[in-house]
Amino acid sequence: MNRSERTAQFTQKARAVSATVKTMATMADALAHAVDVCAQKQACAILASGCEHALSDPAAELCGLKQWEKLIAAPNLEDRDMDSLASLCRPAGIGLIQRGLAAYAGGIDVGLTIADFAISETGTLVINCPDEDLRLATMISEVHVAVLNAGDIYADSYDVADKLAGFFAKSDYTAFITGASRTADIERVLTLGVHGPLDLHVLIIDGQSSS
Repeated sequence: MNRSERTAQFTQKARAVSATVKTMATMADALAHAVDVCAQKQACAILASGCEHALSDPAAELCGLKQWEKLIAAPNLEDRDMDSLASLCRPAGIGLIQRGLAAYAGGIDVGLTIADFAISETGTLVINCPDEDLRLATMISEVHVAVLNAGDIYADSYDVADKLAGFFAKSDYTAFITGASRTADIERVLTLGVHGPLDLHVLIIDGQSSS
């Protein structure tokens, strides 16, 4: 299976489990898409108990942490890409954080991450998470936007066995993400977003094509 076939299979499988998959020519295009997704969605509605009353200065500051209009968390971007993303967020009025995601656990609109690789057979993203912030970005944002290099899409789990062995040899978390969070535990009714993001966008960086 060649690269084009792996990309096509991954796209088909990921879309089958409600993921949005788009091909981007450059990282700059992917960052712009993430900002556009954030700008177009409704802001997280954070109702912190007691914040509607007169508060002490420390309490008011705590409530202020939960009153972003829009917020993107991007914990594993390189510095150059983080600077580019910040330049897009500022004019759009979107907040941007890279560390300390636990303080914003109820109000992250978009979690932007870089996937280590993907498995086309199942439409699965694999993200090694060496720190809490990266793990939280895949779990507590309303929308997860994952950037994936087309060259990092493999046919099946056997093709990534050595890479996985390297991840598992450490004490890090390794996330396997197939579509948006979903459950049918409640009266067998399929519900999205119960255990994680409501929506998953996969942006495949491939300068050879765009869609």
